[in-house]
Amino acid sequence: MSATLKLEALTAEAFTPFGTVLDTAAAELRMINGGTTERFHALTMADTETEGGRTILSLFRGQPRAFPYAVDMMERHPLGSQAFFPITQGDWIAVVAPDDDGRPGAPRAFLVPGDVGVQYDRNVWHHPLIAVGQVSDFLVMDREGGGTNLEEASYDTPYLIADPAS
Repeated sequence: MSATLKLEALTAEAFTPFGTVLDTAAAELRMINGGTTERFHALTMADTETEGGRTILSLFRGQPRAFPYAVDMMERHPLGSQAFFPITQGDWIAVVAPDDDGRPGAPRAFLVPGDVGVQYDRNVWHHPLIAVGQVSDFLVMDREGGGTNLEEASYDTPYLIADPAS
């Protein structure tokens, strides 16, 4: 039997135990390039240097998930943070969980607006990217380097996310 996972509205306060919300509305705005460009300054700081790691920027293209969607596993990156910022402008879902003695605890699911990103702190359990309704591109800032920087764990009983459109 599966438990239903309720989608929560994303707020900086609710997401703080897991990382940082990357929202231009809350960023320091600097005008640059002779006043022709808005710079949303220092949305987050990468945590990637553990064990000689370095920060990289990649493009991820997420395929839309079918709903109801079963969250049956989580992953975490013990050596570095991981930031996702959508560039397609479609809502998406971030699922995170507290650590429960080395395994993911009960997850929380956040409906993330298509113009907002998140950074998962180092060692935070999270589900892989969940695109909603369309193929979605994301700029992803994370760690490259030696060491084991991926742990995965399965849930005995999956959690279901209902269709966010309903």
